[in-house]
Amino acid sequence: MANVPEVLFVCVHNAGRSQMAAALLQHYGLGRIAVRSAGSDPAGTVNPAAAEALAEWGLDITAEVPSKLTTEDVEASDVVITMGCGDTCPVFPGKRYLDWQLDDPAGKGVDAVRPIRDEIDRRVRRLVAEILD
Repeated sequence: MANVPEVLFVCVHNAGRSQMAAALLQHYGLGRIAVRSAGSDPAGTVNPAAAEALAEWGLDITAEVPSKLTTEDVEASDVVITMGCGDTCPVFPGKRYLDWQLDDPAGKGVDAVRPIRDEIDRRVRRLVAEILD
């Protein structure tokens, strides 16, 4: 069996951006890409506006639990995508790192989160095409 590429999304709270990105990559990757998400300072729950924005597209992240970023997460990943986590993400040689500058959905309503979701969607679709091409 061929190796399945692994992607890790990292943001501060692992409640909004990284959760949306992980759900979208799982959706578009159709099992061909392993997906992880974590946060440098995880929140207690997923951002409700992020969950609502994805629910509009039929994706449910309400059962997800924000998790703490570990060295093992980074070591296991082929691609690490940071989303505003600063210098808290460990760097290992041989990994592909991308930094996606995106607005933080924390404290925002669903109307403000939709454009963030849409931009994450565009980037995830490009990522899937690059990885699986």
